[in-house]
Amino acid sequence: MKAAVISMGSVSSQWIVDKLKAYFDVVDDFKIKDFEVQLTGKELSILYKGKEFGSYDCIYAKGSFRYSNVLRSITNASNKNVYMPIKEDAFGIGHNKILTYLALQQNKIPIPKTYIAASVSAAKKILKDIKYPVIMKLPSGTHGVGVMISDSYESASSMIDTLIALKQPFLIQEYIETGGSDVRAFVVGDKVIASMKRQAASGEKRSNIHAGGSAKPIELSEKTKAIAIKAAKVLGCDICGVDLLETPSGPKVLEVNLSPGLQGITKATEIDIPEKIAKFLYEKTKEMKSKKVSEEQESMMKELTEEEQELVTQIEYRGERILLPTVVSKISKFDENDDVVIKSSKGNITIKKY
Repeated sequence: MKAAVISMGSVSSQWIVDKLKAYFDVVDDFKIKDFEVQLTGKELSILYKGKEFGSYDCIYAKGSFRYSNVLRSITNASNKNVYMPIKEDAFGIGHNKILTYLALQQNKIPIPKTYIAASVSAAKKILKDIKYPVIMKLPSGTHGVGVMISDSYESASSMIDTLIALKQPFLIQEYIETGGSDVRAFVVGDKVIASMKRQAASGEKRSNIHAGGSAKPIELSEKTKAIAIKAAKVLGCDICGVDLLETPSGPKVLEVNLSPGLQGITKATEIDIPEKIAKFLYEKTKEMKSKKVSEEQESMMKELTEEEQELVTQIEYRGERILLPTVVSKISKFDENDDVVIKSSKGNITIKKY
């Protein structure tokens, strides 16, 4: 079997490539920035460094929000018989916080109270009625970039004026006090295979490790695990990181990360996450290929049973009785209780239901 990893070339991605080599016959490593998408009106073509992208049994495509359109195009163009852990729509929804929250809300997954305003006046009205501090987020961004915290109406109002002047969309969200901590649940398939609690550095509100935060392993409750797994499924991800806040009213989902880093959580939990990902990709690909063979056999049998078929074979006798081949019995769909009419002449036998 052949596998391809499409990514930005991070250390985490290279770990996965290396682990996949123990399971797949061929493992190719591609950099997302070298892809090209061609739309002709008749077909969608994917090129890598100017050459046609090959065929694979498994494609793990991931990357930052900057490449969401290319990632979605690659996923869309790939053969439907290829296993891909991140579905086509996920790249559009998961890389946009507004669309992510809408999807989570629709599926009744708990999230912080979030506001989307259509105008400056509407946004400032929200700011007058909300408790402080308040959070404002840009729809796209990773590692805590694009997240702003304001302690007063005046500073929040000023931020909105700046965002509007820069023609930047935004959302407003309640601030939930957790002492600068949050939880990352790493979901693979229908399991949380690792989880860590991140703590913001002194004087910093964001708990992201890239922003100087620290991490330690944590055992999540079954309820928190179930919410993380459901959030992943809602967005169409078999592999992702789900960030949550632990609050007095229960866990709330902050973000679903389609391209989670492995270094921080691997170090914190001492779990070989790349190995678990590689094994999962192999098992899902093998399962998909077996299902494909089964469906093809079923389709072939269906075609045989729906049309009149001619079979060239030798006659098999039991005593003086002629035995029909098994496939003929299946095609005819005769029942042992059926009455039949048999016509015979030299060199010819016709059997049909009465």
